[in-house]
Amino acid sequence: MSQSSRKAFGLPEKHKDYVVRAQAFHKKQKEETLRKIEKLTAVLHSVDNFPSSKHIYYAEDRQEARQFQLPSSEHSVPTPSDDIPHHIKRKVAASYRELEARKSRLKLEKIYADMCLKKELQKKDRKRKLCEDELKSPTSNPVYKWRSERKR
Repeated sequence: MSQSSRKAFGLPEKHKDYVVRAQAFHKKQKEETLRKIEKLTAVLHSVDNFPSSKHIYYAEDRQEARQFQLPSSEHSVPTPSDDIPHHIKRKVAASYRELEARKSRLKLEKIYADMCLKKELQKKDRKRKLCEDELKSPTSNPVYKWRSERKR
């Protein structure tokens, strides 16, 4: 290939640029999975716990407040699970299973990462724990730096 045919691709990507791009990609993926979990949790909570009364009454004293409460207790409102069709109940149950699976996968990924870090720390490579002033974004977990070693 000639030089002019490669011109459309721009300058070659340096390794440090690749590392930054890869870290941003993984961070974005993690945020998306957390967002999915939050969204699924919110949807399921809104399905299960819809408010029984949307009306707000203001009373002058306790006696008037009791009068407002009495009519609502006379009319028994069926529970939300009684009037929901069977196929919708199955979908809600499936959504809860999916939510639990996502949460457990997230926990397993964290455990796996911790185990990999422990395994790497047990090796005889030269490493050191970074100080707080050396970190770009401080975290609660310790951060280690390995000495770059040339692979043969």
